[in-house]
Amino acid sequence: MTLFWERGYEGTSFDDLINAMGISPSTFYNSFGNKEALYKEATDFYLTESSEWFLAALADAPDAKTAFMHLIEATAAQFTRDDLPAGCMISLAGTHLSPAHGSVRSMMSAHRASSESALVARLRQGVAAGDVAQDTDIEALGAYFSALFRGMAVQARDGASRERVLAIGHLGMRAWPEPTKPVDA
Repeated sequence: MTLFWERGYEGTSFDDLINAMGISPSTFYNSFGNKEALYKEATDFYLTESSEWFLAALADAPDAKTAFMHLIEATAAQFTRDDLPAGCMISLAGTHLSPAHGSVRSMMSAHRASSESALVARLRQGVAAGDVAQDTDIEALGAYFSALFRGMAVQARDGASRERVLAIGHLGMRAWPEPTKPVDA
């Protein structure tokens, strides 16, 4: 997972993989089938691990705005960890692959769409609870925050500090829609 995260799909060679795992080519093929199958396993493992903090941040808050603030804080912390590559394995993965790897590109696009759907679902929950204005374009707001988180990932990958990544997230929260005020009769 770490090799793919650091180098991307095409940037990680078969030799890199077998050397990192300390296995023979035949063991690799018997265990994983091919590089794409291993990449799928690696991204699935990454998603399992990251879903814990991502979904917890969205769920463990009394209102949608607080949930998104918690997610920004968790994102800044996770994307700047010292024990893992910086940024997000999914954010930019597969966006510049050759046509021969269209299935990998599609898989990564689907992963990004899934996380955006989770953001939209939390916004929908906020509308239903009354803490997000009824007239909010939640699809656009979900896409906005998805793009913000991807940008935070790029900043972290480029070496931005946790404080800087967090500041970017906090600035992004200024786009949060103001609650609809009741009209006095």
